[in-house]
Amino acid sequence: MPTESKPRVLSGIQPTADSFHFGNYFGAIRQWPTFQHDHDAFYCVVDLHAITVEYDPAALRERTYRSVAQLIAAGIDPEHSALFIQSHVPQHAQLAWVLNCITGFGEAGRMTQFKDKSAKSGSDRTSVGLFTYPILQAADILIYQADQVPIGEDQRQHLELTRDLAGRFNHRFGKTFTVPQPYIVKSMAKILDLQDPTAKMSKSASAPSGIIDLLEDPRKAAKKIRSAVTDSGSEIRFDEENKPGISNLLTIYSALTGSPVAVIEKEYEGQQYGQFKVALSELVADFVGPFGERTNELLADRAELDRILKSGADKAKAVATQTLALVYDRLGFVL
Repeated sequence: MPTESKPRVLSGIQPTADSFHFGNYFGAIRQWPTFQHDHDAFYCVVDLHAITVEYDPAALRERTYRSVAQLIAAGIDPEHSALFIQSHVPQHAQLAWVLNCITGFGEAGRMTQFKDKSAKSGSDRTSVGLFTYPILQAADILIYQADQVPIGEDQRQHLELTRDLAGRFNHRFGKTFTVPQPYIVKSMAKILDLQDPTAKMSKSASAPSGIIDLLEDPRKAAKKIRSAVTDSGSEIRFDEENKPGISNLLTIYSALTGSPVAVIEKEYEGQQYGQFKVALSELVADFVGPFGERTNELLADRAELDRILKSGADKAKAVATQTLALVYDRLGFVL
């Protein structure tokens, strides 16, 4: 169970791309290091989730390492957090089966992400794994008795399912799981597509020109900012409804510098879009350059990454084993 002095927090991310992008980073990952000193922090690369759709095994292995390296480059300290790979802790999948057996078929079918993805690919090409994805996600959280889960609004439905399943199990079999609370960080930046600033920046939906990768070549990243879609007029003003293009760029500028948008608006008052985009492009290049260098340094020593991952998995298993033993006892399994 979490210690009284430190609430436990859990987050995970899929290794489905060669690089995380600005949307991933400023929308979620940047917040993770802020928890690790005053929380019992567990962070995992969720490779089991990554195989719910067609994929290349060699790419998955490489992307998993790249994800771990980027998380460390982003500030996750393996000495203060358990950083591990989901498949290294088999209790995730074991608990997921138990939760599958108390989840209603209609309940799982109402998950928005499943409905959206299955509508695109068709039922015959949609895996059962994708259907039960939210239940494995619930197991990821409940196996660690997490008090809090940092999420964006788009993940609220999945966390509500997790809370429902925890409460249902506790009601049927006795108090077993901590019912986790959402931790929605108000300062998370919502980064939009550079070419379609009405849509989220997304690997699956955005064109390459609409995304800034954390491991992007700095010159390419700068060029993408200079080529980003803006709006009619020339006033550098935040107005999501009428000026989504420049508003998105102001959000990125604010996220990179920590300056409030209102301060940035005043700083660039009377200037043109082009001048603002040049300044922002330099900020972006100055950020991705060192980030990429640090990530590549980490990737050059796979043995050290393996050591970090084993240590993280050992910490995770110590907690997960206790939780699963309690669950199995509550279920009436012979131990």
